[in-house]
Amino acid sequence: MATYKLLATAAMGLESIVASEVKDMGYDTQTENGKVFFEGDERDIAKTNLWLRTADRVKIIAGEFNAYTFDELFEKTKEIEWEKFLPVDAEFPVQGKSVKSTLHSVPNCQSIVKKAIVERLKKAYHRNSFLDETGPRFKIEVSILKDKVQLSIDTSGAGLHKRGYRVDQGEAPLKETLAAALVKLSRWTPDRPFVDPFCGSGTIVIEAAMIGQNIAPGYNREFDSEKWPWIGEAIWNEVREQAEEMANYDQPLNILGTDIDHRIVKIAEQNALEAGFADIIQFEQRQVKDFKTTEENGVVIGNPPYGERIGEIEIIEEMIQDMGRIFSKHPTWSVYILSSMARFETLYGQPATKKRKLFNGFIRTDLFQFWGERPKK
Repeated sequence: MATYKLLATAAMGLESIVASEVKDMGYDTQTENGKVFFEGDERDIAKTNLWLRTADRVKIIAGEFNAYTFDELFEKTKEIEWEKFLPVDAEFPVQGKSVKSTLHSVPNCQSIVKKAIVERLKKAYHRNSFLDETGPRFKIEVSILKDKVQLSIDTSGAGLHKRGYRVDQGEAPLKETLAAALVKLSRWTPDRPFVDPFCGSGTIVIEAAMIGQNIAPGYNREFDSEKWPWIGEAIWNEVREQAEEMANYDQPLNILGTDIDHRIVKIAEQNALEAGFADIIQFEQRQVKDFKTTEENGVVIGNPPYGERIGEIEIIEEMIQDMGRIFSKHPTWSVYILSSMARFETLYGQPATKKRKLFNGFIRTDLFQFWGERPKK
């Protein structure tokens, strides 16, 4: 097998969590803004796609160089051995971005990279005519930052947040990768109760169940690189079989999702059914102020509405006050709330043990963490 320079892309603020996941899988990492680099072979490409919970995509770095003219971009792209990656019938769309670089026209950069790859493949495969591009897909990205060009191939296809279980969603669904990151940040373990009081379409509780039973997040979907001839079906089958063996379907879980909207609760139930957790995750229609429990040492993770519409702010502020009053009655529980409300701690009635800046899409938020007391033995 060959060794490739690989890249796990990360949403802003999640780089350290993605890097931690990659390290836990046994790889050495280097981290930059939105990027976690590591090395691996064909099996590692399949394995990381199947198992990474918080990364957006896994890419192969095909080449890196500086370019200040379009001629340089063309010639240095053409020098790369694209035939090692792309078969003669490969479909290879090219996307691009350019930041603070001499070559600032993205459409031109995309077009030049495409032409250079075509020329390289035509020579490598002894073709005089056009390449028909009817085979497997290899999405290529040209990324230029301060005149440094990075050419990568996307091994994932659809973003890794697309697990395959979402039948339907509410108005503002939380990305599965961010939901998994929230669960990981809480350090929740499957022997503890888990509640999401704003469960929406069920993303956080479903991600928690997958973590609790050690189920690979990519078990129910396909990846572009599954169809690549040089990785091969045998490797993917092997990695999937290993994932199946590692899953702990017998692990009991105490997970509850509640929401004020009975319609969204029905959607959450459908998504949980699709994910295989219909009998494991409990759902109820309930307001957060009606939260009750006799259990200890639980974890609450929630993503309440942010109050972006007129008239919503007052309702949400009252809801945060309710949360502070209710959860103060359960001192052994740890509470993690993702919110864009600047006055959250004041409304909640106590300062957070810790705050972490995260982005929900393009919305700047904080994860307010209120750590519970250790339960008395």
